[in-house]
Amino acid sequence: MVSAWHLWMIAAMLLFVAEIFIPTFVPASFGIGCLISSFAAFLDAGLNMQIAAFIAGTLGAFFGVRPFFTKYGYKASGGVKTNVEALIGKTGRVTETINDELGSGRVAVGGDDWKAVAADGSVIARNSKVEVVGVEGVKVFVKPLESTKRSL
Repeated sequence: MVSAWHLWMIAAMLLFVAEIFIPTFVPASFGIGCLISSFAAFLDAGLNMQIAAFIAGTLGAFFGVRPFFTKYGYKASGGVKTNVEALIGKTGRVTETINDELGSGRVAVGGDDWKAVAADGSVIARNSKVEVVGVEGVKVFVKPLESTKRSL
């Protein structure tokens, strides 16, 4: 026969597995609550005590453990930039002359082709090397790295 503590333990395991797919620590908080309720059920506590243990365990985990992991877990990432933020500071090559007045300009950066705008308003010739200084939507703002730029 299946006892109440078995059911609490199964629920805890399922919630810990759900945490793998939903990494917000919310399912894990409920899982910790289930573990504490499982222990209460193992000690033959009544249903009301098991539910109280579940609530206390869940709230304790969510408000006690989650802030600890949020504070120290995210700090360990070292500020690694991802997505388009990772483009800033990268070097690229102009594939179409950048002229803001004509609305032309394309740059190859990291294997991708981007619409480019000169950050200082200058004309940057094709095949020049540039550095990405900003990203806005689908445009990158660049500055020339070589002396191949011409003033307008």
